[in-house]
Amino acid sequence: MSSDFWNARYATEAYIFGTAPNAFLASQAALIRPGMRALAVADGEGRNGVWLAEQGASVHAVDVSPAALEKARKLAAARGVALETELADVLDWQWPEAAYDLVAAIFIQFAPPPERERIIAGIRRTLRPGGVLILQGYTPKQLEYGTGGPPSAANMYTSALLREWFGDWDILHLAEHESFISEGTHHHGMSALVDLVARKP
Repeated sequence: MSSDFWNARYATEAYIFGTAPNAFLASQAALIRPGMRALAVADGEGRNGVWLAEQGASVHAVDVSPAALEKARKLAAARGVALETELADVLDWQWPEAAYDLVAAIFIQFAPPPERERIIAGIRRTLRPGGVLILQGYTPKQLEYGTGGPPSAANMYTSALLREWFGDWDILHLAEHESFISEGTHHHGMSALVDLVARKP
């Protein structure tokens, strides 16, 4: 999806996904150490990157939308934390090798296959050995709920697919579940989710 699409979506004073962090990300707070270098992939309005910075991480937030990044910077300023932002399309971004201790990939399901394979390869490349991936996404059953996410099953994840991508890593947590989430106006209601925490060898 183009920056025009996302700019139009973010062109409101309201934070369409809210300003609180993703609940699953926040549940993994014990993994976040002050000073660690964290990448927030397609971080949008900054709710997750700002929260990571509040935990003491040095956060690099990447997104394709200038409007979203401006809101992310405002949120960081309001919360009194530093957030390094970069305008980039992660499908074409040069993922730096072994650059981060943590990657947060929360609802980054805008890319269907085969384009998303570039994102997965980028995540695998950019984490340092010993680094941790925290990921949450929708499963295909989400189409029945219609409470957020893309309208295409091809964009969704399953635990089997995540195991295919990261099965050679140390999987600390992997679960599919149906839960109520409330993240602004765009992720609200019962949802079909899959959660992953994996450590790169």
